[in-house]
Amino acid sequence: MPGARSTSLAVVLTPLSNADPETVEALLDAAFGADRRGRTAYRLREGAVAIPELSVAAWDGERLVGTLQSWPVALRTATGTEMLVMVGPVAVVPDLQTQGIGKALMAALTAAAEATGADALMMIGDPEYYERFGFTAAPAAGWRIDGPYEQRRLLARLRRPVAAEGNLVPSRCPEPVTS
Repeated sequence: MPGARSTSLAVVLTPLSNADPETVEALLDAAFGADRRGRTAYRLREGAVAIPELSVAAWDGERLVGTLQSWPVALRTATGTEMLVMVGPVAVVPDLQTQGIGKALMAALTAAAEATGADALMMIGDPEYYERFGFTAAPAAGWRIDGPYEQRRLLARLRRPVAAEGNLVPSRCPEPVTS
């Protein structure tokens, strides 16, 4: 990941590996609720290991105040499988939301994606928020995920051609779909 960045709150961004995993989980529970693991996005990244170069921690002094994780996923099509990077969760502690920490995390992610050549990013998120970082619903309109989700919230930021139709699956399930 390119050098550490700061927000107007003097928040410093570092690789997520600098954060204690239990503290990360506590932050995610605070931001999304303890029931978050049942969501479709969690099932999609199940069994995967976060991509270190694309996973970021935000610190206010010694306090972990935000995280962004990225995961390998697969787009299974009738003709093969394409590997993508799933961005999320993007989490900020509730008492500091709207302070620019999420924007700083996303800016660090997009810079790291450019630096590492991660050219096919996707996420499930608010299109009105993530559009500013180049994520839109149009490239993902023909993609499907097993489980409940809103199609308009399935977003992609593509820097290379990717299949217009297919099923997003955990990266451990790359078998082609038979038609």
